[in-house]
Amino acid sequence: MALASWRCCSWLILLCAYTWGHPKPVDLKTEDVRNCSTSPQYLPTTAVNTTAQLTALREQMSTKNLSAYIIPDTDAHMNEYIGEHDKRRAWITGFTGSAGTAVVTMGKAGLWTDSRYWTQAEREMDCNWELHKEVGTVPIVNWLLTDISAGGRIGFDPSLFSVGSWESYNKALQDSGRELVSITANLVDLVWGSERPPVPSEPIYILQETFTGSTWQEKVSSIRSQMQKHHKAPTAVLLSALDETAWLFNLRSSDIPYNPFFYSYTLLTDSSIRLFVNKSRFNSETLQYLNSNCTGSMCVQLEDYSQVRDSVQTYATGAVRIWIGTSYTMYGLYELIPKEKLVADTYSPVMVTKAVKNSKEQALLRASHVRDAVPVIRYLVWLEKNVPKGTVDEFSGAELLDKFRGEEKFSSGPSFQTISASGLNAALAHYSPTKEHHRKLSSDEMYLVDSGGQYWDGTTDITRTVHWGTPSAFQKEAYTRVLIGNIDLSRLVFPAATSGRVMEAFARRALWDVGLNYGHGTGHGIGNFLNVHEWPVGFQSSSITMDKGMFTSIEPGYYHDNEFGIRLEDVAVVVEAKTQYPGTYLTFDVVSLVPYDRNLIDVSLLSPEQLQYLNHYYQTIREKVGPELQQRQLLEEFEWLQQQTEPLSSRAPCTTSLASVLAVSTLAILNWNV
Repeated sequence: MALASWRCCSWLILLCAYTWGHPKPVDLKTEDVRNCSTSPQYLPTTAVNTTAQLTALREQMSTKNLSAYIIPDTDAHMNEYIGEHDKRRAWITGFTGSAGTAVVTMGKAGLWTDSRYWTQAEREMDCNWELHKEVGTVPIVNWLLTDISAGGRIGFDPSLFSVGSWESYNKALQDSGRELVSITANLVDLVWGSERPPVPSEPIYILQETFTGSTWQEKVSSIRSQMQKHHKAPTAVLLSALDETAWLFNLRSSDIPYNPFFYSYTLLTDSSIRLFVNKSRFNSETLQYLNSNCTGSMCVQLEDYSQVRDSVQTYATGAVRIWIGTSYTMYGLYELIPKEKLVADTYSPVMVTKAVKNSKEQALLRASHVRDAVPVIRYLVWLEKNVPKGTVDEFSGAELLDKFRGEEKFSSGPSFQTISASGLNAALAHYSPTKEHHRKLSSDEMYLVDSGGQYWDGTTDITRTVHWGTPSAFQKEAYTRVLIGNIDLSRLVFPAATSGRVMEAFARRALWDVGLNYGHGTGHGIGNFLNVHEWPVGFQSSSITMDKGMFTSIEPGYYHDNEFGIRLEDVAVVVEAKTQYPGTYLTFDVVSLVPYDRNLIDVSLLSPEQLQYLNHYYQTIREKVGPELQQRQLLEEFEWLQQQTEPLSSRAPCTTSLASVLAVSTLAILNWNV
């Protein structure tokens, strides 16, 4: 596609400035929200009447002698996405946003959530609920201390509190005269009763050996070897995160939206393997695969999912030491293990081990990204043709991209809800459209699409930002500086065992140079047909140090309130760097293979090294994705790819013809006369 360079036609800028404006921000005051201060109170049709739920919950609280009950937005495994039957906070409040904590006392009910969800909460909650526009433990505890008298008991379900959450609440309530009480029977579940959606029961299946890096027996042996070498000599590892068990046994299912997991726990000891799960979901082939009909050290003993507390408590009575990762172990299991028998690290050995992909896993993930480039390119080509017609909106576009991905070999659905954001909506970093609320895509605005797929051989995540018209000079500068941040971090050479937090500034430096920044993290790990956000890899302070074989996203951005947003996200693998002098140094090799928008790149801002890197990346895309498009007879997409990956020149000549420039100016003048 021709790159318009207005520097050679500067006289048109003044002419067109009168006709091209900025989009106006949405006025949230016009949203249909509740008004609890009027008489009678006003509730929109979207609000949920929660009187019956709250009455029944308070009856349950009374039987437990509770003054308050805390309802978090988590499930028992700290999943990023939760199943329908775990959406307790949504059911009790009516508020369906993904983040927020509810607290019910005998006389009040409050919801705490962040600014992303304030309007949504006002639309969905009735006047039984107070909306508190802040988050964290301290505001909730301060409210509780005001509303509950000394001697009050504050109940919670320990299976829904992480170890960190419990410690935070417990510390804040110390010496307050109020007691934090662990109640193992979830009170919301008791009230929800038969209306609660059932637990998923789809089959748990074996991931074919073609798509796994090691057998489950090899993985179990590796973890046991780590147990033996640990200086505290743990006798068992307790796994609570669902991706840990799925990875360990090479099993998958569909209990969690966007994630191929199943509800489970694992207690791996030095002489036994216990898998806590719904046994009826295994067929005879899977039972044989797990050696479930024997009791040896390489036989998987299946126990019911609901028995995990009793089994852990019984095991903990012996001469044992239990190794856990506190980041994903809930307090409900943590409280059962005597402190002298606890070996606690931030992450379990399984979490750390699966973060480093072996050579086969790396090849699988690379292959999935080559194929994943095809639907993204198909979508970008389709948008280029259809957006000018005015027929495309954010939601329909996201649906089409999901459809394209679903047509790919080994596809198992999207890896998260597609972020399809046009104009000012893209300024919200994690905005996603709905069937009811979305904007039309326009050639006059920037468009951000952040999407990913689940494939049997890997998980993908990629973001591209495009503009089909004439971006402003500031938009091009901001985009190019985001691109520079992506390039600078991607080509960085660093010592082995360097923390991602140390490197993160390289992605921000070009923005910082001119006083710009972004407010989200720079990257996260990614799994092999597992989590799209796979910890503990990434650039956060809590991430582990970088090691060869880790995969991480690299995703700097910039967001201009009420106007536009930019994010450029690629997935990269950590590889050994070639250095002039001997030493153990690493760098990144980008595996995402979709070109950036040439229309938004100001080549004059790129250094020779950055330009060389970009052109080499484009050559790689041609070599790996081009044959894939040709093989499928996607000739239009192949031609588009060839144009988009033409080497960029530092001279960046004006490629817009005078005739097309005059046509634009003529249309602008005609519009003035209408």
